[in-house]
Amino acid sequence: MESSPPTITVQVKFAGRTIPLEVPSAATTAELKRLLQPLTNVLPRGQKPVCKGKVLQDAASLSSMQVVNGSKVMLIASQGLHQGDGPITKNSSSSATSVTRTSIVKECQTQKPEAVVGKTRAERWKLTGVVALHDCDLKEVPEEVWDCGPSVRILDVSNNCIKEIPHKIASLKSLNKLLLTANDIDDENISWEALSCLQKLLNLSLSQNRLVSLPSALGSLTSLRELRIANNRLDNLPIEIGLLKHLQILIANNNRIISLPSSIGDCESLTEVDLSSNLLTELPETFGKLCNLKVLHLRNNGLTSLPSTLFKKCMQLITLDLHGTEITNDILRQVEGWEEFDERRRQKHQKQLDFHVGSSGVFDEGADDDNRRR
Repeated sequence: MESSPPTITVQVKFAGRTIPLEVPSAATTAELKRLLQPLTNVLPRGQKPVCKGKVLQDAASLSSMQVVNGSKVMLIASQGLHQGDGPITKNSSSSATSVTRTSIVKECQTQKPEAVVGKTRAERWKLTGVVALHDCDLKEVPEEVWDCGPSVRILDVSNNCIKEIPHKIASLKSLNKLLLTANDIDDENISWEALSCLQKLLNLSLSQNRLVSLPSALGSLTSLRELRIANNRLDNLPIEIGLLKHLQILIANNNRIISLPSSIGDCESLTEVDLSSNLLTELPETFGKLCNLKVLHLRNNGLTSLPSTLFKKCMQLITLDLHGTEITNDILRQVEGWEEFDERRRQKHQKQLDFHVGSSGVFDEGADDDNRRR
């Protein structure tokens, strides 16, 4: 009688690459996840392995889920549930993966929690393309980061004490995500000339710094998809923001913005805008050109009216927050196109209730009632 092999090899598909992973034949899905953690940097609770169209349950053995030698497993990762340098993507070499995998299997068999990988952090940065230095009490970006040059795709130095972003950042030519949130950066110490060289940049976060203005150079970042500039001291946005044709998300709440340039209507890809807690009294009529807009947060501003075409032309708008403004529900209902907007958002609310997703069960009208205004 043939005995089962002590180990099997499964082919795990993740982030554009295939990881050949050797696991004990009697392993459970939970054990598989623990083996995958150091290879993907995704925490076990953020992993959803799927084989033959079925999600593998933690307590079930791989054999009971028909995972055998040579089976293909697709790994879906939840955003944000990662460790260290962030999810490892297809830039990792197969040889390095093989060495790491062998080390991890041996560590798992002796019930050690983590594998030891003998690489310097700069080598890991070049290998993964991810530099994760958030919450490190840094006063400046380490020189070795700049030495990694075009290998770096993601740079996260959030929650530090960094005061300067020097011209050297231009060396990170492949950068597509730059997270500078919660530092001590002001207008004089950020090289926008260098930032404008980052033509592959998709995501830029400068929230929680000491910025007073944004320069015209912002318009040079034409590939930008997300711009987060909340919790600064900004009093306006540059006219050149209209050049960001691919911008989808603009988060600019908790600033001192008094007015918006009409060119914002040229940001035709915008789907979400948060301008809460600013000093706005009106929005430009060109807001009505944002035909892809779905979410608009405007609470705690001095707004007394909305652009006349907002509901008529923004046919995808389903979330509108006007609490803490001069626009009450009675005023809102007088805006042309309100009935269609109201129908869309109520349908969304009902779907959330039906699927128990993201809703407390209480429908938010989107603005304050007259009797709640002071």
